[in-house]
Amino acid sequence: MLSIGAFADLGQVSVRMLRHWDAVGLLTPAHVDAWSGYRSYAAEQLDRLHRIVALRDLGFGIEGVRTLLDEGVAPERLEELLQLHRASVEQEHAVATARLAEVERRITRIHEEQDMTEIEIVTKPLPGVRLASLSVVVEQPQETAAHVERIFAEAQARIEAVGGSLATPIAVYDADERGMRVIAGYAIEREVEGLDSVELPAAPIGACAVHLGAMSGIRDSWEALHRGLEARGMRPSGAARERYVRAEPDDDQSGWVTELQLPVVRA
Repeated sequence: MLSIGAFADLGQVSVRMLRHWDAVGLLTPAHVDAWSGYRSYAAEQLDRLHRIVALRDLGFGIEGVRTLLDEGVAPERLEELLQLHRASVEQEHAVATARLAEVERRITRIHEEQDMTEIEIVTKPLPGVRLASLSVVVEQPQETAAHVERIFAEAQARIEAVGGSLATPIAVYDADERGMRVIAGYAIEREVEGLDSVELPAAPIGACAVHLGAMSGIRDSWEALHRGLEARGMRPSGAARERYVRAEPDDDQSGWVTELQLPVVRA
């Protein structure tokens, strides 16, 4: 038999929660000392405890948990529900991490206001490009990176599935009233089932700059580019493009090289 404290520790719940579940009849101790009132649990009750915690994490109320346990929720079904919940939690974590990184970026940006980032801008014609791509409309800016990574991975998998070779990846960012429409794909000529064929028009004048390193700092480079354009008397005339010259698929993005491309006209 396990004391209530040991049982709570193994199940990673509070003693107070166990007492509550006892009071509502959800998880009754195996033994209650008649003189002291101390609760004891059998080791075999850990299975029910883990199911209760899992179902509560999935959002089920006390009565819902009771019903599912009384009817006998299958371990396979519970595992399936938890897998879906894990994916949701991972997505929430990714969004929260991106928000935190953006807060840190803004803190740094405000701290260094007197030392504005400068960037070398080159003007040149932008060629037309045909992309085999996917697209998504992003309503929350902090979710952009996760969406771009996802649709690039999906596009790559579909190209490789038909034996196609990958060219330099390109992403296009075009804001509208719904949010930011992002197109991500590869500059290949052939049609690929499941991917959109998108023609990026040529631009007589493009303002281009190079961002070195992680994507977490690319907004600063874009901001520097736009400030440089204003100083030159230019304004954007089309959707922004990012051409990933070097972008190895790993967590260390210190060696990444990204060309920023923006169609422009004289203001």
